[in-house]
Amino acid sequence: MPGAESRIRVKRIDGVIQVEFVDRNILDEGNIQSIGDEVAALIDADPSPRLLISFANVEHLSSAALGTLITINNKIRAKSGQLRLTNIDPQIYEVFTITRLNKLFQIHPTVADAMRTFA
Repeated sequence: MPGAESRIRVKRIDGVIQVEFVDRNILDEGNIQSIGDEVAALIDADPSPRLLISFANVEHLSSAALGTLITINNKIRAKSGQLRLTNIDPQIYEVFTITRLNKLFQIHPTVADAMRTFA
């Protein structure tokens, strides 16, 4: 989609790609697809990606968004990279716990906490 507005903000700090979402609600199938594509491109461009995803602005997340996160995690693992999640709203974290995704992902309370865990 040429000219499509990005659904994420990206910063690189100390070799870590930091991704933050633009939307408060990550529910729309099209937006989730474009987020997945953008993050996949970031991962593909890095030989050993270190990715930090902040959910600071996010209030709602669909199951499709969780599926995209699992795909992102698998892509990073395939390249021996590292993924950290941070700033997850307590209600969203509850979904991670119920689905046992809190066991799959390394989740940290703050960006600073997560940054300290990268090797």
